[in-house]
Amino acid sequence: MPHALLETEEYVEQAYFFRVFRQRLEDSVPSQVILADLKEEILATTKLPMALEFLVGEMVLNGRMGEGMARLDHYFTEFQTYIISAAEDDYSRFDQRTALEILQYEAEYRIKDPTPAGMFVYHFECLSRNKLGYDAGMKAMAGDPIYDKHWSEWIMRTRLQLGTTDFADLICMRSQYSVDEYRRKNRNPDYQPAEPVLFGHKAGRIAYANRGRDPLYMFAALQRHLGYPAVPRPQPKTSQESLVGELKAKLLNMEKRLTLLERESKNQLDISEFYVKPDTPAESPWKDAAEKERGNQES
Repeated sequence: MPHALLETEEYVEQAYFFRVFRQRLEDSVPSQVILADLKEEILATTKLPMALEFLVGEMVLNGRMGEGMARLDHYFTEFQTYIISAAEDDYSRFDQRTALEILQYEAEYRIKDPTPAGMFVYHFECLSRNKLGYDAGMKAMAGDPIYDKHWSEWIMRTRLQLGTTDFADLICMRSQYSVDEYRRKNRNPDYQPAEPVLFGHKAGRIAYANRGRDPLYMFAALQRHLGYPAVPRPQPKTSQESLVGELKAKLLNMEKRLTLLERESKNQLDISEFYVKPDTPAESPWKDAAEKERGNQES
């Protein structure tokens, strides 16, 4: 059973923890050092410092933070643990900085007035954009405390319907928009659906308009119109060292071209130096031995 939702101040400190952790990783600070330092910076009235103290020991013992978060399932959600574990997988191309940014945005959304619908769309888009796997990923989603029993059951059922049913239809069928349309078409204002409504009228209408299209377009529309949290995307970064190296190579190439132009203007250009010289065939060691033997016989 999923644990209860935490206090707001816990999510405030979690958002700070994931953000600063990512920033210090970019400065090449070791993870153990970051966890030990942040343990002193986090608000002492929250439970996060105790969780970080436990994670420091797990990092020293196993070298992985995800295993420690899995042991603290009363504090960290299954989805948080799944994201960190996916980034720490040896065969995964999922970057740890992106994982920390995903969890930062999630914690910031929980600080405000989160809805299960908004959190579900955010979680699902994180799995979709980063190719983290729907089977295990949606199992982790279903264990989040923001989802009640009806939400968890629907998520587990939806996990089995992906690939056979359009994702926009899955959302539309459990929305208030679908109920309103049925009442209008059948002139039955007293109609009540057999299952609870999970998405609002606007969310269902946006899903209906995006049937048969890429779900990423639907996610973007939900973010624009309903304020759902946006999923961070990995940005290609060019370090200063690589930029300086590229500039040096370009300047060297320009210098060579200018040298050739000057020599051509003075009629001093000799293109024979650019000819490809044929490789001389290697002498056979058996030939050398035969010539040596012949010389010995003659002498």
